[in-house]
Amino acid sequence: MPRRPSGPGLSFALKLIAKSILRPAWGPQHKPVLAHPNELGITFIGHASFLLQLGGLNFLVDPIFAHWLVLIHRLRRPGVRVKDLPPIDAVLLTHAHMDHLNFPSLRRIVRHTRKLRGRPPLVFVPPGVEDLVRKLGFASVTSLEWWQSTNILGVEITATPAQHWGARVIRDTYRGYGGYVLHHGPHSVYHSGDSGYFSGFSEIRQRLWPKIALLPIGAYKPDGFRRVHMSPEDAVQAFLDLRVQRLVPMHYGSFSLSEEPMDEPLPCLVEAAKQAGIEDAVDVIHEGETRIIARE
Repeated sequence: MPRRPSGPGLSFALKLIAKSILRPAWGPQHKPVLAHPNELGITFIGHASFLLQLGGLNFLVDPIFAHWLVLIHRLRRPGVRVKDLPPIDAVLLTHAHMDHLNFPSLRRIVRHTRKLRGRPPLVFVPPGVEDLVRKLGFASVTSLEWWQSTNILGVEITATPAQHWGARVIRDTYRGYGGYVLHHGPHSVYHSGDSGYFSGFSEIRQRLWPKIALLPIGAYKPDGFRRVHMSPEDAVQAFLDLRVQRLVPMHYGSFSLSEEPMDEPLPCLVEAAKQAGIEDAVDVIHEGETRIIARE
């Protein structure tokens, strides 16, 4: 199990804060396009946050609508407003880090869905994360071990392994982490959560073989961060291991969490994809945009 990456310490943290604290967030916001129950809808909210519409249900993965992560300021606005979301059936949280599990955002989602539907959504978490969300008002809290599956009205959700770490603070290293594959009919989509490149991508293909992969491409410098985060080149290799049809990049451009320039990951991904001959498989969804995949 990877340990928390060692960084340059206080000076590194101050540098990250300085990069964003005085810069206003920018970017358009849109209402998500609603998918037919036979379609798959993928709306990129920003960072690692997605609205997934599948089997007539609405799922949020790692929803972050906050403009601050303690002292780190968001540089691109969420592409969707909470008030414009459809009622949410379930929230999937990949791990407890503050850029993936945000208490104010989760409370707003619970209130929003209760207002629209009269009942709150479900929430799924890795083992050891239950206590963080238990008092936020969700209808139920369920933890899933790696490879464990559950079914919600015909949509199968399977928790997948990752190479990361799950502590929210320094000492709670027992908290789990991972990703999810959602499957319904001909559609399947994989959200990796945070992960370094590892052999588990091949196993995910062998066991589940999703068609679309939402893969992180940011927070990879200094080089030691690549134990737990993928570079764009790593994401291309993960795509090749997974043998999926589309690679949708995420975890870049919203928060300054590492040393690489904010505008570096996406061009590097495009170039790495060209070198690998898979440029047509890279599907860049901008914040607030919805991609609709019809039943084949």
